[in-house]
Amino acid sequence: MKLGPNRNFWLFAVGRFISQLGWAVQEVALPLYVLDQTHSGGMMTLFVLADIIPSLIIMPFAGVIGDRYNRKKLMVGFDLARGVLLFAVIAFNFLGIYQLLTIQVVMAVMGTFFGAATSAMFPDLVEPEELEKANSTVSSFSIIARLVGPALGGFIYAFGGIKLALLINAVSFFGSGLFEALIHYEWKTRELESARQVIEDIKEGIAFLRSSHYLMVLMFFALFMNALGQPFGAVIMPYSFREILKFSSQQFGLLESAFMGGMLLGNLLIAVKLKRPGRLFFKALAFNGAMMLVFIWVVSPYAELATTIAFFTLAGVSILWGFSNALINVPLNAKIQRAIPTELRGRVFSALALLINLSAPLGLVVVGALMDRLPVWQISAVLWIMMGAVILYYYIEHRETLLREQKYGES
Repeated sequence: MKLGPNRNFWLFAVGRFISQLGWAVQEVALPLYVLDQTHSGGMMTLFVLADIIPSLIIMPFAGVIGDRYNRKKLMVGFDLARGVLLFAVIAFNFLGIYQLLTIQVVMAVMGTFFGAATSAMFPDLVEPEELEKANSTVSSFSIIARLVGPALGGFIYAFGGIKLALLINAVSFFGSGLFEALIHYEWKTRELESARQVIEDIKEGIAFLRSSHYLMVLMFFALFMNALGQPFGAVIMPYSFREILKFSSQQFGLLESAFMGGMLLGNLLIAVKLKRPGRLFFKALAFNGAMMLVFIWVVSPYAELATTIAFFTLAGVSILWGFSNALINVPLNAKIQRAIPTELRGRVFSALALLINLSAPLGLVVVGALMDRLPVWQISAVLWIMMGAVILYYYIEHRETLLREQKYGES
């Protein structure tokens, strides 16, 4: 792999690391703050929806912008804008629940434009055959940030509250923008001349997606798994840790870090050892399901574990859970990146993300409403059964497609 001398790649990776470190701190502190203020799983769900729904609405347009305008300028600009916004939140004390909910919506919009530009730009910084290792390297940096960030976020929230967490995230956006500004990236394309071109570009991205059986199989698999997994990871786990098991903010953050530590181990294995990690795809899915089952048992009334024992049990589960997640996500991302040409990448990625995330709000609304009425372990068990059914179907019907490596232009 020739990533060593690739200055642009490393500037990208370090910039992302800085912003994700700050974001990980806020990502732990914000749900803790919301739960401490409201003690409501429904309100937690509302904050997750405030992040997802605005992204869904503007995602197709963000993809077009990411293909039509300079991706580097978009990346730097939206990092700096998010930093300014968080400084304003602190300066004007916008810390009410509904004020923060509004900020969540604005951050989601800016994050969507940022994500469309960066996801389309990243594959251009390395050779196609290096994508698995490049993805695992960037993911390893991200995981280190999310490994340190959640544990740090738990302690920061305990001692400095939500203000200090927001301040750290604001500073991190400016640090990230500095590194990204040093990247040398030329993107020459025809800018938009009319609103009609936006619709035409969106249609072109969707048409390319529909024309590829390979991408359609990958997309629908991701759609079903995201619909079932998003409520579990975004709402059920934080609620269970804080409201059912009564973990402290420090323990909450350490569990997030344990999961990220497992992902780091998985990414390092891919970067250093595994030449074809995609071959382990279904084995990793099966192992992931086993870890989910252990979690369900721990939060159920049948376990009756002491708080300390429950914490250490879930810490071990989280490490193994994260490890299997890396073996699932890194190969899947590389497959998608290789199968899309650079000139269409922004709009196709956005179309993919839009379609994959469309079902998430419905799942979150249903789970959020049920959490105030049914035991969390029962809801989790139903999700586990449904995810198992999806995996079994794709193993029987589309195993060869999901395990195949296909570059753009190949049939």
